Amino acid sequence: MDMRFRGASFRPKSVRALGGDFAFHLFVGIVAFSAFILVWVLVAQMVYGAYPSMKALGFRFLTDATWDSGKGQFTVIPLVAGTLTTSGIAILLGVPISIGIAIYLSELSPAWIREPLSFVIELLAAVPSVIYGLWGIYFLAPVLSHNVDPILVSLLGWTPLFQGTAGGFSKLTAGVILAIMIIPTVASISKEAMMAVPNSQREAALSLGATRYQTTRIGVLTYARSGIFGAAILGLGRAVGETMAVAMTIGNSPTISWNLLDPGTTMASMIANNWGEDLGDPFKLSVLLEIAVVLFVVALLINVFARLVIGKAMKPVQSGGAGL
Repeated sequence: MDMRFRGASFRPKSVRALGGDFAFHLFVGIVAFSAFILVWVLVAQMVYGAYPSMKALGFRFLTDATWDSGKGQFTVIPLVAGTLTTSGIAILLGVPISIGIAIYLSELSPAWIREPLSFVIELLAAVPSVIYGLWGIYFLAPVLSHNVDPILVSLLGWTPLFQGTAGGFSKLTAGVILAIMIIPTVASISKEAMMAVPNSQREAALSLGATRYQTTRIGVLTYARSGIFGAAILGLGRAVGETMAVAMTIGNSPTISWNLLDPGTTMASMIANNWGEDLGDPFKLSVLLEIAVVLFVVALLINVFARLVIGKAMKPVQSGGAGL
């Protein structure tokens, strides 16, 4: 059999071509590792700046519950509590709404409205956080304090979550703001995850006599659950690290309280509110840097947890589909 190909000539790569491949490989490798190096340089710089605080406060910074800067008492516990509380409110309120939006856009909406509505939702992600904060100050906080909080107190005042009087600037207000802010991210990514589900999943469910609701629940949501969970984790990441909108609406009181109507503070808002004032005090600046280290660790743990859960959720899909 003649192995020659007419009209084509195959020549080994020239030295110049091999050199270009090596240079390209080296360049993209440097770019990839630069991100890794940048992260650890950032962490090392924060730890170096926080060392005086770590040395002076020790484990008390991670265990004490009282923050009193006038007496030199600094602790991260009230800030972590405020961060987790507001982020939890954001996830509880924002994720169900986001999933509902994603289901409508991917499964139910007519084609002529899908793109415009998707564009408007994604446009919300481009709104600066300070705008959300101003809206929270002049609209949301008064509405909640006069119309919503009294109802919650009257109905759920027997619980430790809604006791006392409503002041407007509280952990609940900040949580609602965060819920609104994460909706564009969670809804957009969840919609893309649902639209990536093969039509064979829907057809299989419909052929078995499933209703539209059952098809969406079994054939779509089950198959896209890893993407939806990933979207929720991205929303949680934004809620944990959000600064200005929270600082403008949470009340900025570094205390621990179960009451969602009480003011509080978060790690990010504490740094933002005190950075300019503490530049002249090296020790207080070191305390803020130690808070930044803790915030970084919390964000890292959230992402590691998310990767572990997504990996487990993907195994059934990779091995045999969603299962109808």
